[in-house]
Amino acid sequence: MSKETKYTEDNIRSLDWKEHIRMRPGMYIGKLGDGSSADDGIYILLKEVLDNSIDEYVMGAGKTIEISIQGDKVIVRDYGRGIPLGKVVDVVSKMNTGGKYDSRAFKKSVGLNGVGTKAVNALSTYFRVESTRDGKSASAEFEKGNLTNQDTLDETSRRRGTKVSFVPDNTIFKHYKYRTEYVAKMLKNYVYLNPGLTIIFNGEKYFSENGLKDLLSDNINEDDRLYPIIHLLGNDIEIAITHSKTQYSEEYHSFVNGQHTTQGGTHQAAFREAVVKTIREFYGKNYEASDIRKSIVSAISIKVMEPVFESQTKTKLGSTEMGGDLPTVRTYINDFVKTKLDNFLHKNSDVAEALQRKILQAERERKDLSGIRKLARERAKKASLHNKKLRDCRVHLTDSKKDRNLESTLFITEGDSASGSITKSRDVNTQAVFSLRGKPLNSYNMSKKIVYENEEFNLLQAALNIEESL
Repeated sequence: MSKETKYTEDNIRSLDWKEHIRMRPGMYIGKLGDGSSADDGIYILLKEVLDNSIDEYVMGAGKTIEISIQGDKVIVRDYGRGIPLGKVVDVVSKMNTGGKYDSRAFKKSVGLNGVGTKAVNALSTYFRVESTRDGKSASAEFEKGNLTNQDTLDETSRRRGTKVSFVPDNTIFKHYKYRTEYVAKMLKNYVYLNPGLTIIFNGEKYFSENGLKDLLSDNINEDDRLYPIIHLLGNDIEIAITHSKTQYSEEYHSFVNGQHTTQGGTHQAAFREAVVKTIREFYGKNYEASDIRKSIVSAISIKVMEPVFESQTKTKLGSTEMGGDLPTVRTYINDFVKTKLDNFLHKNSDVAEALQRKILQAERERKDLSGIRKLARERAKKASLHNKKLRDCRVHLTDSKKDRNLESTLFITEGDSASGSITKSRDVNTQAVFSLRGKPLNSYNMSKKIVYENEEFNLLQAALNIEESL
């Protein structure tokens, strides 16, 4: 019988704000990483600081934001209203403190919980904030969340605004490096969502005049667009839509209050539903949703009062309400798309005709593909009985995983000579070999029908015992 662990008052600890952030950084900024992925923590630190500057622009203060990243040091300077001088230390070092709690000052801001800059402060070996307003300036410096210096200037000629400098802690973000391409993509999204805003990053200017229309223009070539980009604007909502001539998958760029919701959420789900419903009603046909949305490339941005995200990194919207006197997110988006998209299609018959042709083509391909898949499965079953290209192992590739005692591996070779040498040296218990007849097919930009009709792929599919569901 195991010895009971003692549980007394000595086991209870109270952490201050910076200790908790440093002990559990993932709760505040997601994964840590070294900067090799776009969602690594060092980019979230930059975003948390930048969000405050963006909120200033949204509130009508400051049209330019300057960003510098030199080595491990990041500097963000805006020309907004500046933090109230008496609260410069508090807003970056006291939890549950910030202007975002006052809806009169920040009605539809990105950050609402007052944690962002505190997390940056706690996770940086050097953090400095400086605010200038009304001809006066105040600054404070920190190390890992601990205040090291504080200064106030009664008179200054500097322009109003806020400047934040920080160096991420390399004991938390090990061997990190900022990648320019990831920072640039983040900044492009900010200017798409805030037409008229200028962001200067290491001397390079980012600016957009047409918002989400520019986003789609930069993400899909004009030659690949089935029809010109549909750009719809409303109060607290913006949408851009087109269909690709070549890609098969759906592509969505969704945003809430300027935040890129990479995992979607209630607004993206409502948008996908609204597009299908509107198009069905416009054509008077009950088209399959998958046929309508096939190859769609689109973007949606909405502004919500006090949004609720599913994590501190704000990548998925959980809110169902727009806030104030507005209806739910779903109803609001449905009503907007139904009115605006329907009107657009009535006024632009060439776009409506191109879109319907695309839907009908997707419908034909889906039905043809269903037949091809059935034929492919039948061929594969027959092929598996006498698949001369496969040198199977004793733990058969076609066995279900739960019945295997060992994992198996399949080596795919080009030609019989290559497979022969591997077959002789392999582990016959767990290693199988499959010999291709040269390169089977370059399937890039080809229809699924052509792929499923390819004999080599059929044999390989039979060897692996895999099927793609409709």
